[in-house]
Amino acid sequence: MDRSIFIAGTAGEGIQTIGDVIARAFLLHGYSVFATKEYESRIRGGNNSYRIRISDQPCNAPRHRADVLLALNPQAADHYADALSSDGIRLDAEAIPFTKIAEQMTGERIAANTVAAGALCAAVGLPVERLNEVLEETFARKGEDIVKKNLAAARAGFDQAQALSSAPLPGQQGTGPNPSYVGAHEIIPIAAAAAGCRFMAAYPMSPSTGIITALSRDPELGVLVEQVEDEISAINMAIGASAAGGRAMTATSGGGFALMAEAISLAGMIETPIVVLIAQRPGPATGLPTRTAQEDLLFAVRAGHGEFARAVLAPSDPQDAADLTVRAFELAERYQTPVLLLTDQYLADAHFTLPSLSIPQISDDTPDAGDPAAYLRYRLTEDGVSPRRFLGDPEALVSLDSDEHDEAGHITEDLATTRPAMVEKRLAKARHLAMEIKPPASYRVEDAETVLIGWGSTRGALVEAVDRLRGDGQLIGLLHFTEVWPLPALSFDPKRRYIAVEGNATGQLAGLLRAEYGVPIDTVIGRTDGLPIDAETLVKELT
Repeated sequence: MDRSIFIAGTAGEGIQTIGDVIARAFLLHGYSVFATKEYESRIRGGNNSYRIRISDQPCNAPRHRADVLLALNPQAADHYADALSSDGIRLDAEAIPFTKIAEQMTGERIAANTVAAGALCAAVGLPVERLNEVLEETFARKGEDIVKKNLAAARAGFDQAQALSSAPLPGQQGTGPNPSYVGAHEIIPIAAAAAGCRFMAAYPMSPSTGIITALSRDPELGVLVEQVEDEISAINMAIGASAAGGRAMTATSGGGFALMAEAISLAGMIETPIVVLIAQRPGPATGLPTRTAQEDLLFAVRAGHGEFARAVLAPSDPQDAADLTVRAFELAERYQTPVLLLTDQYLADAHFTLPSLSIPQISDDTPDAGDPAAYLRYRLTEDGVSPRRFLGDPEALVSLDSDEHDEAGHITEDLATTRPAMVEKRLAKARHLAMEIKPPASYRVEDAETVLIGWGSTRGALVEAVDRLRGDGQLIGLLHFTEVWPLPALSFDPKRRYIAVEGNATGQLAGLLRAEYGVPIDTVIGRTDGLPIDAETLVKELT
């Protein structure tokens, strides 16, 4: 069983409330649930949808076609009509007068969304008892009377729509007794705190704002949060906190990261660790601020003038987000350099069902800072990494300078010896960092004649597409990158056909792979409409 539900309406009409309740009801019934949101950049009005995919098998990828469309107003019904399958079910106020039923059952128009949720349960065959469990939990704090009214509203909507329903869905055990239903941007703040982050500065910018919001709302995480006046202040405050000994991060989107580029170079020069989350959205400029894209990879790889080490990591789901957030802090500390974490709007807003979710343990190894009396902040070493002490150290002088400097951190114009040595020092860090980068995940590649190449948030859709194409007899596999830069040591079989699939127009990872390995990527499938890549579209492209 694999069904897709669209809940459509205007901003402010309550589609997220319905979606959250329905998703939790399906989870209680034992199904795998994947949900994502599609919305316009406005507070009220517009066309927005909450999209839920339910399955008795793991399903963590979007679908852009609906088996059931619940439209809360006529405009939404018309706007999403083309997304409804030919044999799909349409629920709208014309067929089921949500508001009228709510007023009859509860005396309040606000219960219309509960009526709609009940109707939706009937349409997909979910027992109303599962919805009741969620409603009782949701409204318990508002008193018994409110609970009873919402249960009655849900039952009325369910009864009205029962004629449209299929047989009731059986309960499932496939997701396990305690699956995790979580979003990547919900787990990143927790993982950052677990990784030792103690300071974050940021300026709100969609779709990254949830990171600073989560950290500021939960003092138990132990992270001092500062909302600043702009992105330049944000990254410089984070660098200052890091230089003083606190693990630090900032978060932004492409336009905000543009303002941070000079400070990225500063962190590279003064060899100070910093983690920067970039939640991508379509550009250029403001672009589509509430839509998704993978357009900032080359920007992340190249941002900042001069040559210095940096890593770029791109998670694909919440577990990846937890793992790579911790890894970002550890790599930044180990190599005293910027590490960039690339997410996107799709990953920020999607919710995944995972069998379990864990936060990696961080290393307890504390590097030896050496004899304070002979301390040199930029001591030349084989791997380019110097002993590190922090600003304000009472035992040693710590000098950080954005000008070229000698081993002690003093400005230098020694072009014959010191400048070449410091350039080589920074490049040595880059070489050793590259040795730590993990290769792409390989999926069904062993006998593949064609290999898809993707990165970041596209993995779920690409895996599903490979499985579907394999079912049609195509020998196809997948290489998927989550540690994107520096590129690891790889070899590519020239007898295979390679196709890059990316959420951009130009194939940015494909370009890096061509330049680094000479890999013959003859086709790039790029998506640029602001919607996430999905398996159905890929299968059509590749069939």
